[in-house]
Amino acid sequence: MKGKFKVLLAAGLVLILVLGGSIGAYFWYNYTHYMSTDNVQLVADFIKVTPLASGKLLEFNVKEGDSVVKDQILGIIDAGADSGAASNIRAPISGVVASKTALVGEYESSASSPTLALIMDPRKIYLLANIDETKISKVKIGQVVDISIDQFKGKKFTGKVSSISQASNNAFSILPAQTSGTFTKVVERVQIKIRINNPDTKLLPGTNAIVKIHIK
Repeated sequence: MKGKFKVLLAAGLVLILVLGGSIGAYFWYNYTHYMSTDNVQLVADFIKVTPLASGKLLEFNVKEGDSVVKDQILGIIDAGADSGAASNIRAPISGVVASKTALVGEYESSASSPTLALIMDPRKIYLLANIDETKISKVKIGQVVDISIDQFKGKKFTGKVSSISQASNNAFSILPAQTSGTFTKVVERVQIKIRINNPDTKLLPGTNAIVKIHIK
């Protein structure tokens, strides 16, 4: 009976060592080959729709969510009350109307470049990830990235690191640097841009994601 117990005990110890070694190897491999962060947001470049002439807005025929093509006429401005001239308002790019603030009947001054609407290209949505300054040296342009987007549970996306900021986020802050004697050192973050290889046109800018960068 004692011999059987010793055999079972030895087998249990071996199993624990194997499992522990496997878990350790798994975490070591992931630590050395990947870098993960959930400090990530989807971003789109919003292009402003502005009038080329001043005058009363006579028409604006698109709404949020509408698809438009470059140079499509979106609205018309009465550019001269006396002459009756009209100026067309055209789409600066092809894409989707993300927001609309234009109100028919309002006077719009081209000198102040009023934003009548914002258009984005849903095929060019990208990710901005914030990486700790202590880890940024491991990130290189061109590295493969595995992407999980909160909006699409269970669906996997891939991408590549396309650019790395040349300064920390704090360097662009409008607040002055802390100069008092109570300075507290914090880990700064550096922003990187990730291009999505297989974007979905239903992706929503401003939503969250998790990325795993292949650093090896």
